[in-house]
Amino acid sequence: MTEKTFSVRPARTSDVPGIQALIEPLVEQNILLRKENVELYESVLEFRVAVDGADRVVGCGALHVLWQDLGEVRTIAVHDDFRGHGVGHAIYSDLEKQARSIGLGRLFCLTFEVDFFTRQGFAEVSDEIIPPEVYAEMLRSHDEGVAEFLDVARVKPNTLGNTRMLRLL
Repeated sequence: MTEKTFSVRPARTSDVPGIQALIEPLVEQNILLRKENVELYESVLEFRVAVDGADRVVGCGALHVLWQDLGEVRTIAVHDDFRGHGVGHAIYSDLEKQARSIGLGRLFCLTFEVDFFTRQGFAEVSDEIIPPEVYAEMLRSHDEGVAEFLDVARVKPNTLGNTRMLRLL
C-alpha cells in the first residue's frame, strides 16, 4: 500500500464544496445526516479537514459544543483513496485537542463506526449522560444533531442502528 501524504488544518469556506462532495455518498448510504450547504458554511469553524498535497479535501470532521463540558464529534468522513492511512485518526486527534483546549471533559458521538471510535477511546453508553435540567435546556436548541443526542422522537429514523458512544477526556 502506497503511503498517502496529507495534513490536517481548520476548514475554510473554500473547503465547503469539498466537504459536501466527501460526505454526500455517506448521506446517500444513510451513514451521515444530510447537511445543506448553508449549514456547512454556518458551521465551518467547527470543521477540521485533511488535505492532500494539492490542497484537495480528503477527510473532514467537526466538533460541536453541546453543553458546558460536553461536545459531539460529528461528520467524520474520509475519501476512499485515503482510508486506512490514518486520516480519520488524525482528524479525530485534532478535534480532541481542540475539545481539551476549550475545556470540554467529555465527547459524544452517534455512529455506525463503532470500531473506529472504540480505537479512539470511546465506549458505548445506553443511559442518560446529562441531568434532567440540562436535558430540558438542550431541548431549546434548533440543531438537529442536538435532537439526535437527546434522542427526541422526531429524529428516531435518523438514529436507527447508530451506537451512542462517549469518551472522557
